Amino acid sequence: MNENPNNQPDSRTTPRELSSNWERETLEKLMFATLKEQRAARRWHIFFRLLMIGIAVVGLWIFFDLSIPGDDAEALGRHTALIEIEGNIEEEGSGAADNVIPSLNKAFSDNGSVAVVLRINSPGGSPVQAGIIVDEIKRLRRGYPAKQLYVVVDEMCASGGYYIAAAADRIFVNKASIVGSVGVLMDGFGFTGTMEKLGVERRLMTAGENKGFLDPFSPQSDKHKAHAQAMLNEIHQQFIGVVRAGRGKRLKETPETFSGLYWSGAKAVEMGLADGFGTVDSVARDIVKVEDIVDYTAHEGLPERVLKKFGAAVGEGAVKAMGPGNLPQLR
Repeated sequence: MNENPNNQPDSRTTPRELSSNWERETLEKLMFATLKEQRAARRWHIFFRLLMIGIAVVGLWIFFDLSIPGDDAEALGRHTALIEIEGNIEEEGSGAADNVIPSLNKAFSDNGSVAVVLRINSPGGSPVQAGIIVDEIKRLRRGYPAKQLYVVVDEMCASGGYYIAAAADRIFVNKASIVGSVGVLMDGFGFTGTMEKLGVERRLMTAGENKGFLDPFSPQSDKHKAHAQAMLNEIHQQFIGVVRAGRGKRLKETPETFSGLYWSGAKAVEMGLADGFGTVDSVARDIVKVEDIVDYTAHEGLPERVLKKFGAAVGEGAVKAMGPGNLPQLR
């Protein structure tokens, strides 16, 4: 038997056989390399497919809001429903009507919720957003007369925040909370004097004599000022009507009540703007008599926050490009 341990070409191997062996080895190496690349490509393809499926599942989870505690609440049995409003009452955030109203509906409609506590820590904001929330609170209170709505004030419940609070059955505060500020404002700046000193000319063209209403680079006319004041007075009366309707005979009205001033929580109780002192826990324990608390607040996930911030930045830029953004504020 002829053996070739060093794998050296046999002296009897012809040049043609040597060429054939080399070609076969090369083809085998190429074939194995190709198979290896195909396996790697297949693994990456599977990885990216699983990644896209994962992203789709997360997207559907966010879209259908599967993380809302309504289903969990039923498993917990009787409980006190909690909704939080933190910060300004505006189109975005926890004080937006689009966030508060779905939470209110879930809290009231859940069979396990005994009462609803709305915790507010807000300096105020949009009268439109506050008004939408108040209208929905009134509708829900009519639809679920057995469920009480309590407001618990944290640091501050002023202006637009108090606008919402006044629609509740009872309001509880801390002695040092800031409460009140029943008034409306519209602020802005005027640059006409500065422009004259700098020699800058404002070239504003409008179709409609009042289209440049409250333009900060144009002189303010008595007509425009009177119109703006009348509009503020109208919104103020709407605010006053909500407070009077909500507080009823408990309100000890004075000339200062609707002047825009705010008071400590202790003073607010004396004035009938609030009913007593309490926290979310004490209200659930002592008033509702159900200590288990379930949070119904709509909490945004990271993808939603990023998208909303991007959209808000784009929208804000568009609004600034179109004109001044002076709007009435409950602050």
